[in-house]
Amino acid sequence: MFDLVISRATVVDGTGAPARIADLGVRDGRIAEIGTIEESARRTIDAHGLVVAPGFVDIHTHYDAQLFWDPTASPSPLHGVTTVFGGNCGFSLAPAEGTASDYLMRMMAKVEGMPLAALEQGLEWDWSSFSEWLDRLDRPFAVNAGFLCGHSALRRSVMGEAAVGGEASPAQIEEMARVLARALAAGAMGFSTSTAPPHNDGAGQPVPSRAASRHEMIALASVLKEHPGTTLELILAGSLNGFTEEEIELMTAMSLGANRPVNWNVLGVSAANRAFCERQLHASTIAANRGATVIALTLPPGNPMRMTFLSGAPLDGLPGWREVIALPVDERIRALSNPEVRRRLAAGAASEEAGILRGIANWPVLQFVETFSPATRQYQGRSVAEVAAARRQEPFDALLDIVIADGLRTGLRPPAPVETEEDRELRVEIWRDPRTMIGGSDAGAHLDQMCGATYSTALLAHVRTHGGAHGDRAPSVATRRPLSLEEAVHMLSDAPARLYGLKQRGRIMEGWRADLVVFDPATVGFGPETTRTDLPGGASRLYTESTGIEYVFVNGEAVVAEGKLTGVTPGRLLRSGRDTETVPVPGAHRAPAPR
Repeated sequence: MFDLVISRATVVDGTGAPARIADLGVRDGRIAEIGTIEESARRTIDAHGLVVAPGFVDIHTHYDAQLFWDPTASPSPLHGVTTVFGGNCGFSLAPAEGTASDYLMRMMAKVEGMPLAALEQGLEWDWSSFSEWLDRLDRPFAVNAGFLCGHSALRRSVMGEAAVGGEASPAQIEEMARVLARALAAGAMGFSTSTAPPHNDGAGQPVPSRAASRHEMIALASVLKEHPGTTLELILAGSLNGFTEEEIELMTAMSLGANRPVNWNVLGVSAANRAFCERQLHASTIAANRGATVIALTLPPGNPMRMTFLSGAPLDGLPGWREVIALPVDERIRALSNPEVRRRLAAGAASEEAGILRGIANWPVLQFVETFSPATRQYQGRSVAEVAAARRQEPFDALLDIVIADGLRTGLRPPAPVETEEDRELRVEIWRDPRTMIGGSDAGAHLDQMCGATYSTALLAHVRTHGGAHGDRAPSVATRRPLSLEEAVHMLSDAPARLYGLKQRGRIMEGWRADLVVFDPATVGFGPETTRTDLPGGASRLYTESTGIEYVFVNGEAVVAEGKLTGVTPGRLLRSGRDTETVPVPGAHRAPAPR
């Protein structure tokens, strides 16, 4: 007898092969049979008209903290995700030797937008080594979860306060390599790092990894080659502004030294920046010519990011704003109520020194996407310009008056850019490029700015809307070659699973793990973002539910049923080597010696 039979489903197996109608039988957490099933089952789901696909693999999340208080990793399973990877961008919660735990907590609150109250009250912080942290985390989840060892945590644990801005000595680099090796041996999925300028710690200083030398980076990456099933992830200054020759050389050398692919986050795509995309992807071509593998993560468009005066990001990057945004909430409200302070802030936002951030200070076009008091409810969904005109105020004054009435919680968002057919065609072209991978959700981070978990349903919604469904359904918008459902499922499941060497996950194959998602291709998508106050310490986050995702199974058990979380936790902590296998690069024999 089967534990589960999903009957009459449209099976999209993750490999890119054409969809087919079949029954699918699950026994002991694995796919036992695909075809016409006559045998009885403890549970049968009639999936006529629905698609069954492999569970989606999100390789770029920051669920490191949330899983301690929310084992469901919500809302990712609602969007079909069955496996997540954390510890990205050089930010992990371990190792945390000595006094590092307080530093790491405040760094994560700042750089990844996790409320400090949630980190203080939701975690016990009773570990030192990465191995101890994994042991604390080795508990049932709704999803499968693996974690990389972050460079900033590693550096802070070895170097102490000197990790911020300090150059590591040869002895310190050797010690970091030893600590990293112990983390990898305990099951860390790999090594991550960052040199990105926006990454600052709780004190506003550059995070530790930004002070690392090229030699340190390559030396630590090279530790991975001795540990099976590990990988590399990073974000560089050039990820945002365009790679320099030195950065391309660094990524190439790290990939070759580790004998592993390296992926970087994140490539934004629009027809207006086609030339920039090509220049960024040329880094992968240069690396491949030397035998290395460099992959760019990229995302389908979803809900645009929002901002609030409560967290202050990215407003605190405007000239003269940081000191005001850093004030306690009561003092910040008093400052924002002061006409002189308002005048000074407005001048700083409009100054040449504001650079690219001047775009976020176009006050009239901002929209009040969510308000939080009876007095401000009437403004929700309206632009600052509309409200200011109705109130006979200057836009900046109207904005601040409403923000203050909301206790600074007001959700603000610039209008979404108009998407053109050229944008859509370029995105599909980029998604198909072997130098890219769908990923970079940041789910679990920047909780007041976005809900990144929607990336998977956003891609499926693109297929639904723009005509790439399987079969002979005509596209709603004429494109040269619309993305097919089979391609999209492959990009969300098998492609990331193979990049990270996941064993027996990412495809629908007999004998493989029964990580599955059942969805309606005619309605699949994501809903609006709303604020939920459900974090430790009374903190809030943005949350988005899905549409059309009917069931999600992890290791054969339903974690989502009829579009709702079941509370069941059949997922497991993934450890490198045990749950992953090595994905080598073609030219590792040419790895350069660190210098």
